[in-house]
Amino acid sequence: MFRSTRPLLIVVGGSDPVYRGYCVEQAAAAYPIAVIDTKPPSWQQHLVVDHEVADTHDPDAVVAAGLALAARHPILGVVTWDEYTLVPAAELAARLCLPGNTTSAMTACRDKATSRRLFAERNVPSATSTRVDTLAEASVAALRTGFPVVLKPSSHAASIGVVRVDAPEELPGAWQFAAAGAGKQGPEGSGVLVEEYLSGPEISVECVTQHGVTTALAVTRKEVDFAPYFEEVGHTVDAGDPLLPEVAPVAIQAVRALGVTDGVQHVEMRLTTSGPRIIEVNSRIGGDLIGTLVRLATGLDLPRIAADVACGQIPDLTPTAHTTAAIKIVYPPASGVLLARSLAMVPGPEHPWLYQVTWLREVGERVVLPPAGDLDTSRIGFLIVTADSPDTARHRLAALSDDLTLSVAP
Repeated sequence: MFRSTRPLLIVVGGSDPVYRGYCVEQAAAAYPIAVIDTKPPSWQQHLVVDHEVADTHDPDAVVAAGLALAARHPILGVVTWDEYTLVPAAELAARLCLPGNTTSAMTACRDKATSRRLFAERNVPSATSTRVDTLAEASVAALRTGFPVVLKPSSHAASIGVVRVDAPEELPGAWQFAAAGAGKQGPEGSGVLVEEYLSGPEISVECVTQHGVTTALAVTRKEVDFAPYFEEVGHTVDAGDPLLPEVAPVAIQAVRALGVTDGVQHVEMRLTTSGPRIIEVNSRIGGDLIGTLVRLATGLDLPRIAADVACGQIPDLTPTAHTTAAIKIVYPPASGVLLARSLAMVPGPEHPWLYQVTWLREVGERVVLPPAGDLDTSRIGFLIVTADSPDTARHRLAALSDDLTLSVAP
């Protein structure tokens, strides 16, 4: 293994080539990187100077791996864009005396019960929330909160185990679904939350924080489907979104309330009749290629920004583009075996606005709609477009949908 005399950036987890490959590539373009992951580098091997294999959800294992890398190289910073490795990465940065968040701040982000308590204490507009361990406790909390309510595991991500409940008779089935999700959640939190349902459009605010100062960079408009579940099926980022001045102060207030001091944050909220209210703060780059949408729309490179902050450098926050980018995630019309999937349009000179077409499932494979299906089995692919306005982006995605061929045998 090559030994570098240049200081390295350690990347913990987040090596999925589909959704996080661009993060690794953009960080590696700025800094020599080493990775700590559950298996040796594969597709990203040409980008990596060194690596250690470890359980990335285990703080002790991550620290041991990081110390092994530090014994071979000077280390400049530690970064992650994996929700489940936020606490281990924070512990490693602290152990190496490098810039980063405290483990208590990352635990507060990971454990939504702690997040809600801190929001309430610091007057951050959020949702009424009660942590419960049994269906009986959930019933009491739901009646006290008032229907509709939302059940969600305390420390999960990607909407796993999250379900809306409109009436008392729906609680038993919803409890089974949420409790099953809670059984697989991270160790930072436990149990299920019974929360007030926040009605209104869902958005996220993409932020960067350094030395406790937070800057809101962009707004992501979200499309959610498969009610009563909360599956995200599309996102749109517009560099000139008029919402940014309105929602930025709320996002900044939420980040500060959790004690987050450094890194990139994906702050989710709903636009209710009483104003923006926080759903949660994810102290990492948003999923579903939101970082790519931000770069296409604004020119701001979130992985590079995250790497700069982790390495104690001042990131460049000057937008270099002013356009719109959107992604549509393709789901099957029904669960079954995928018989056909095709799109006549392809990225190229004839359709310069069609930035990316990626297929995730092959013909002959089984596809399963939410909630039974997960990110691997539910999604057939995704389409990314650019445009000069959100309306044009929507029209282009609609045209692609009309041009899309999908066939599933039940």
